[in-house]
Amino acid sequence: MSDTIFALSSGAPPAAIAIIRISGPDAHRVVGDLCRQPLPNPRTAALRALRSPDGVIIDRALVMRFAAPATATGENMVELHCHGGRAVVAAVERALERLGCRRAEAGEFTRRAFRNGRMDLAEAEGLADLLAAETELQRAAAISLTEGRFSAQVEEWRQHILRLSALVEAALDFADDDDAAHLPPSFRKEVAALAADLAEWLSRPRSDRLKEGVRVVIAGPPNSGKSTLFNALVEDEAAITSPEAGTTRDALERNVAIRGVPFTFIDTAGLRDEGAGSIEAIGIGRARRHIDRADLVLWLGPEGEGPTKALEIETRIDAPADLRKRSPDHRVSGRTGEGVDQLKLAIAEKARTILPSAGQVALNNRQAMLLAEAQAALSQIVTAQDDLVIAEHLRQTRVAFDAVLGRTATEDMLDALFGRFCIGK
Repeated sequence: MSDTIFALSSGAPPAAIAIIRISGPDAHRVVGDLCRQPLPNPRTAALRALRSPDGVIIDRALVMRFAAPATATGENMVELHCHGGRAVVAAVERALERLGCRRAEAGEFTRRAFRNGRMDLAEAEGLADLLAAETELQRAAAISLTEGRFSAQVEEWRQHILRLSALVEAALDFADDDDAAHLPPSFRKEVAALAADLAEWLSRPRSDRLKEGVRVVIAGPPNSGKSTLFNALVEDEAAITSPEAGTTRDALERNVAIRGVPFTFIDTAGLRDEGAGSIEAIGIGRARRHIDRADLVLWLGPEGEGPTKALEIETRIDAPADLRKRSPDHRVSGRTGEGVDQLKLAIAEKARTILPSAGQVALNNRQAMLLAEAQAALSQIVTAQDDLVIAEHLRQTRVAFDAVLGRTATEDMLDALFGRFCIGK
């Protein structure tokens, strides 16, 4: 934390512009030596010549200075906006090393921001999710965390717990007095209401589902058009199609986004009880396990024989003689594409009932586990009679809230989180 670090924070060269960030106690001095003249006023861009320690001009760049603590990392920072050629970037980086800086590790800028109180752990987790977001729903959920909506809610709960703890401490302090303080009648009602609030948050869809996507399994007997429909949905010739029964012997997965919603589509081996060889039988077993884990099953088999709540799909509508279902949910042709767009739309709408809605704060597994611990501790208070026991449960609740915000984070956990970030963030 005492080192001055630097990293390329823009895309890999060559590019029109390269942004190199420098952060640490010597950031202003180092860049002053690099420019050989005074730096501009804070948050003001100025054109400066960048020179190597030998005095050779490397490039002419826009220099922006930021003064601690009102910076992204909470430290003195400088940004160099130079030309994005590989040789230019390499020369600037060599000069910074010679002037006493070191290259930043993955996520080190954000880790310093966390250490210096510029963001809490929940906000840092949201930033990691934002950097990894590939769909609109993932982006919206991550933004909700980075802007501190969940952190503000946790802090509100925490302050409520501190107020309730003060009431219990007062009751304990005066327990031996004649006019002893007692917990007010509304105390347990407040605790129960807070526990119910936490339970409502825990019932929401998790952010981890946004990363994995909605699992859609295409299932049915051999030669029912599963692979052809799979290719049409993922818009790729990913699966081999053939009129020969048993062509698909193992599950094939593809991740795609439809209308901003992440999906994992899974093509499975044809389901049949007889006639399958040993290898195909293994594929059929895997297909059944995928069906058990699916969020949604597209059933191409005989009408009414699919899993509960599966969508009945009639395929091959381009060949009317092959139609087998009287009232399917959707009629499509994977070969011609007819009906596929309507099926995609229906799948996307159904997925929105499974995933967090756009902009809704979604908990990750770590946050949900801690809220569950807090909710369990509060639930114990509702029936507890001993004030010492009540005080301990309130302490456990506060500790869980502190852990959500990173006030009791371990180094191993921080290493795992910030290791998800790229160099320069």
